[in-house]
Amino acid sequence: MQVKVGIVRGGAVGLAAGTALVAAVLSGCAESSGTDDKGQSGSSAKAEATAGTAASGGTIGAAGSACELPVSFDIAKHWKAKGIDAEAEMSKASKGSGGGLPGGLADAFLRQGPVTTACEIDAKPAGNIGFLRLWTGRPGDTDARTVLREFVAAEDNVSEEKYHSFKTATGVTGVEVEYLYTSKLLEETKKETALAVGTPDGPVVLHLGGMDTDEHEEMRPAYELAKRTLRVR
Repeated sequence: MQVKVGIVRGGAVGLAAGTALVAAVLSGCAESSGTDDKGQSGSSAKAEATAGTAASGGTIGAAGSACELPVSFDIAKHWKAKGIDAEAEMSKASKGSGGGLPGGLADAFLRQGPVTTACEIDAKPAGNIGFLRLWTGRPGDTDARTVLREFVAAEDNVSEEKYHSFKTATGVTGVEVEYLYTSKLLEETKKETALAVGTPDGPVVLHLGGMDTDEHEEMRPAYELAKRTLRVR
C-alpha cells in the first residue's frame, strides 16, 4: 500500500473526511474480506477475479451513471464506483471549507501529472483492498503516451516501466504501462498498471494499484474487463 500521496490513494479520496481518510484506509486494510450492499460476502467475487473471470456488474461513464466520463466501460461485479469532482474539492479545500484538507495536500491527492481524478471504483465489496481510478485531462492534450509518461513520472519512486500500444475489440487505441512503485516509508515495492487514451474531451487515464502485488494481480481481471469494454463517448 502506498504511503505519502499513495496511502490516501489506497482509500476514499473524498476530502470531506479530512484527516479521517488515513484512518479509513488503515482500518480497511485490517478487513479480511469485503461485503456488498446486500450483505453478501465478497469472497466469491474475489475467487472469480483470481480465476481471471471477472463478471460485469454494470457500465459506468454515461450520463446518470455513478461516474459521468468521456469514456464508458464495464466494472466488475460487486465493485462500487463513486464520481469525484476534483476541481470542486480543490476549490473547497483552498477556501478551508467543509472540513477538507489544505489546498496543497488536496491537490496532491486529486491531481497526478496532467490529469485529475474523476472516478474511483472500490474493490473492497468484492473482497480485495484496492481501487481502479480514472483520471481525466484537458481537451487538446490527446497524446496518450506523453500523458501516461507524465502521470507515471508524477508518482515518484517508480521503476521498470514497460510501455506498449494496444487496440481493443471496441476499436479504442491507447498506451499501457506496467511498472513498480516503491514506498520509502513502508520499504515495499509493488506492481501497478495504467493505460491512457485520447478523447475529444481530453485524455483519460485508468489506473490499477492495490495494497500489494498480490492484491494487484487478484484485481487485474477487473482492470482487463474495463479495458476490453472501453469505449470513447
